[in-house]
Amino acid sequence: MKYRILTLNNISARGLERLPRDRYEVAAGLERPDAILVRSADMHGLTLPDTVRAVGRAGAGVNNIPVADLSRRGIPVFNAPGANANAVKELVLASLFLAARNICQAWAFARSLSGDDRAIDEAVEKGKKSFVGFELPGRTLGVVGLGAIGVEVANSAEALGMSVLGYDPQITVQRAWQLSSSVEQALSLDDLFARSDAITVHVPLNDQTRKLVNEARLRLMKKGGVLLNFSRSGIVDDPAVVAALDAGRLHGYVCDFPANLLREHPKVVTLPHLGASTGEAEENCAIMVADQVREFLESGNIRNSVNYPEAVLPRVSGATRLVIANSNVPNMVGQISTCLAEARINIADLLNKSRGEYAYTLIDLDGAVGEDLVGRIRGIPGVLSARLV
Repeated sequence: MKYRILTLNNISARGLERLPRDRYEVAAGLERPDAILVRSADMHGLTLPDTVRAVGRAGAGVNNIPVADLSRRGIPVFNAPGANANAVKELVLASLFLAARNICQAWAFARSLSGDDRAIDEAVEKGKKSFVGFELPGRTLGVVGLGAIGVEVANSAEALGMSVLGYDPQITVQRAWQLSSSVEQALSLDDLFARSDAITVHVPLNDQTRKLVNEARLRLMKKGGVLLNFSRSGIVDDPAVVAALDAGRLHGYVCDFPANLLREHPKVVTLPHLGASTGEAEENCAIMVADQVREFLESGNIRNSVNYPEAVLPRVSGATRLVIANSNVPNMVGQISTCLAEARINIADLLNKSRGEYAYTLIDLDGAVGEDLVGRIRGIPGVLSARLV
């Protein structure tokens, strides 16, 4: 069988190399694809054919993908958490220095100077006092969100001599193991804001995080604090930030999201969404998501899906694998098992995992299985998709 992969953006060749051409046809404009690979293209409003089994995002955020609609169709959406973590971490650290030392403002001042060198030297000596900054050692950095990026930022800031506060009530065991033991746990977001000299946010944009950084929390910060946002623009209330800057409560704001309210403010540095814009990050993201989509198509295993549970089951030699996505309601496995028993098909191994409204089942079966049986399983109320691999 040859799988068809539709690309909606230019995907790094290093990633596409993970899809061998003898088993995969990969191109833009393909009809009836088995999977879609995407970077920034907006998929909202696209009509997807019923052949699509998976969507892979070569990056972390999935705001450009209709995840809820795909979930209801039994289609997992994969992303690449951590693949761009180093790139974003380096930009966050660079931005800390930009803000602490007023580097962009000082550079703009130096570029505006005119006259002979003596006149410029005199202007520099008079003007440099306007750009006095502060050093990072001994300052406290608050890190909101301790995923792959947040953990790297926290550990690196500590290596620079900063004290680090972290807040993430949903931190995973894997990330907790990676986090330096010296990073202190904040009791709450308000606690973190009140104790930090600088704050960086690393959380997805959703209903819970929209305007997480708002007027009330900015008022809790120490005077002269720095705010960094390399996640999503909606996480920060821009008018509240500008008000804090104008009032002198906030020293500076560096973000990856230019907007008319921000881009010409003297205390704001806006960058053109550079967080993951390195060749290495693009390659890492493409490789990671291509591997995940390939594993899902060929074995049914799920790794790093944003809407379906992690489900990895080693293949039983010689067995036929049945892959099922379904609503997370009682007796689904029982109904599926009954169908198999009625067809006199023996189960060699089974894995069932759930996540919120949805569940996912991998079943290795002894012997051949016909499409008529798969069709009966698809007909069970609550089954969203079923296929043989």
